[in-house]
Parts: sequence; structure tokens; C-alpha cells
Amino acid sequence: MATQGRSLHALLGGGAVADVLLWRRRNASVAAVVGATAVWFIFERAGYSFLSVLSNALLLLVAILFFWAKSASLLNRPLPPLPNLEVSDAVVEKTADHAVVWINRLLAVGHDIAIKRDRKVFIQVILILWVISYVGMLFNFLTLIYIGVILSLLIPPLYERYQDHVDEKLGLAHSVLSRHLDTIISRAGQSNKQKKTE
Repeated sequence: MATQGRSLHALLGGGAVADVLLWRRRNASVAAVVGATAVWFIFERAGYSFLSVLSNALLLLVAILFFWAKSASLLNRPLPPLPNLEVSDAVVEKTADHAVVWINRLLAVGHDIAIKRDRKVFIQVILILWVISYVGMLFNFLTLIYIGVILSLLIPPLYERYQDHVDEKLGLAHSVLSRHLDTIISRAGQSNKQKKTE
């Protein structure tokens, strides 16, 4: 079980984020849950909009920095410690490289569906998009993000604890779903052949 825990920790990045997701840093994990709940409550239940909270926070930050700088010059104190506020070319290039990889994957899936006429990929994409649409009808975007954050903090430690049982059940579910998908694809292929012969 210890090697499986380490492999899951490595799979999650192996650093502080993995420690938080696996609740090895309990204070940080609790702070993440409380912070996510507070943000969700402020935006969803209290009725504040993201733009108004962001602009008010930035307004407060700018006012504090302005008065700090003015008082520092009057009282001969040091100026506020601000980092160099610019985005480097390396960060932009790295982000663009990651974006290109994801865009190319999406275009490859579209190519497989449109040009290669891959029924299996087509059915998988249709099912995924239908599930996303259905879940989107049930919740608004902020609530979905909140649910995602909470699940990302709850599922990894549970999986780490019950990894053998979960892997067994997921393997069984995958084989059943694969059989059903193959049946659907073969029936669709048979109906197309029958239509062509008629």
C-alpha cells in the first residue's frame, strides 16, 4: 500500500499540491475547503458578482499601495516591496505551447470524426458532450467549479485508501461499457450495410 500511495502522490505532481490533495497537510487542505466554500458562498448565495468583488479588491489594493508610498516618502520609510510586474516571454511561450497541444488534440478528434468517420470516437464525443450539457443544466458554472474543487480534495485520499477496490470496480465498469459501445457500433454498421444493399 505504501508504494501505491507514493505512485498516486507522484501522479498528482509529488509536491505541495499533491500533499494538499491527499490531506497530508491537513491545515492547508482544510483551508482550501473553507476558502472554496467561502468564495462559493460570497458569489452564489450572497449575490455578489465576480467582477464587483475583483474590482473592489483591486481598488482597495491600489489605495493601500498609494497611501503607503505617499506616507513612506513623507516619513522617510522604505517604499512598498513590489515585484517586477511583467510577464516574461518564456511564460508566454510555455503557455502557448501547452495551448497548441490541446488545440491539436481537439482538431485531431474532429478529423477522426469528420474525415476518418470513426464511429467509436463519434459516439464517445456525443456521450461526453451530452453528459456535460445535462450537468450544465442542473448547476450553474460557479457551483460546478465549487463541486470540482471539493471533489478534487475528497476523491484522491479516498482513492489512495481504497485503491485496489476502486481499480477492480472501474475495470469491471470499463469492460461492460466497452462491450455496450462495441455492440452499438456493430449494430450501426449493420444497419448502414443493410441500407446500402437495399
